[in-house]
Amino acid sequence: MQELQSIMETLSGWVWGPYMLVLIVGTGVFLTFRLLFWQFRMLPLAFKQVFGKHPNTQDSGDISQFASLMTALSATIGTGNIAGVATACVLGGPGAVFWMWMTALFGMATKYGEGVLAVKYRVKNDKGEMSGGPMYYIERGLKWKWLALIFALFGTLASFGIGSSVQSNTVALAVENSLGLETWVTGLIITAFSALVILGGIKTISKASSVIVPVMAVGYVAGGLIIIFNNLELVGPALKMIFTYAFTGEAAVGGAIGAAIRYGVARGVFSNEAGMGSAPIAAAAAKTDHPARQGLVSMTGTFIDTIIVCSITGIVLVMAYISADNSFGDQTGAVLTITAFDKLLPGIGGWVVTFGIIFFAYSTILGWSYYGEKCCTYLLGEKFVLPYRLIYIASVFVGCIATLDLVWLFADTFNGLMAVPNLIALLLLSGVIAKESKDFIARRKSGELY
Repeated sequence: MQELQSIMETLSGWVWGPYMLVLIVGTGVFLTFRLLFWQFRMLPLAFKQVFGKHPNTQDSGDISQFASLMTALSATIGTGNIAGVATACVLGGPGAVFWMWMTALFGMATKYGEGVLAVKYRVKNDKGEMSGGPMYYIERGLKWKWLALIFALFGTLASFGIGSSVQSNTVALAVENSLGLETWVTGLIITAFSALVILGGIKTISKASSVIVPVMAVGYVAGGLIIIFNNLELVGPALKMIFTYAFTGEAAVGGAIGAAIRYGVARGVFSNEAGMGSAPIAAAAAKTDHPARQGLVSMTGTFIDTIIVCSITGIVLVMAYISADNSFGDQTGAVLTITAFDKLLPGIGGWVVTFGIIFFAYSTILGWSYYGEKCCTYLLGEKFVLPYRLIYIASVFVGCIATLDLVWLFADTFNGLMAVPNLIALLLLSGVIAKESKDFIARRKSGELY
């Protein structure tokens, strides 16, 4: 077992090493220039698509664009927004927050491309439901069935780790620490609530996500904003430190700027999942009249996840860092974030983070169940939908009572491996993304599309 863990640590280190991070960010940079900075030019329209009113149209799809975004965000906004940001700040220094922002800004182009291809190449299954994502645009766009199967395999395996067991484990430990409830009791509760939603399929998942995601995100952001406005004297120094340390590497491991970049980029990618290939699986289910319209909706997810939610965590952490004489102490991960919130908002700050962890992790369990199901059925067929759901639900309970060091390594590794086939497809199909974008603009100008 020790040898297996050593092998997985080495493999995980390679998968999430500098070459992978360069490939992920580089894809976003390439698409940004290929699309002429589309994510910045079209951001106002993108948010209008998410929150505005739309004409009554008979668009094909299973769920609304808002519901598809909430489903994607349910899987995206997770413990990475709390624990991941804290880890980045400890290892990369306050400057890591800046590089998280940079990753998100370019990652918006990647997420846009994923949304476009998801709708462009989606298909209807035997039940009349939409199926799409990297496995479909790899097969139908690149004609590489073998690579699509590899993505689906990695996605299925990753879902049982990063999607279910490690999330439920995080919840169980947080509840045990805060309320003293035994992990198996938490396991029974969270497994039961997961089963109620997951067994209903994408429509039930999207309905639950459309309630949980806005509430949890607004609640967490509100708690962070209260801290910021109550400590305005620390905001200026915190922002100055973030920008300054991004280029000096101060407070990073070894004082190296490389550490600030590495950990900022790695945690940013881990949090918003741009390029991972997971979010387009949900995007493919959206009701829309054009692939580019759903691409716009998809890219707002990266903005919300990192530019808004992660920024709240990062700024509060740096404010706490300054108030503690430029020290994070010996804490890291979620514990550090809880301590920072509790210090700057005594009494309720720690609870804001604790409940944030619970709901963030629970929503991730729901979103990833859909991702894994679609990957599994692509590999084995629709008859495996119910068996997959039951096994996935069981893995939620196992996660609450198991020691998951090795599972974390497996999950992290397969989650990273998913990105390789997806990024290859995004780069090779970038011409399709650009063509669909131009067609969208032309048809809106002619009045054919609203």
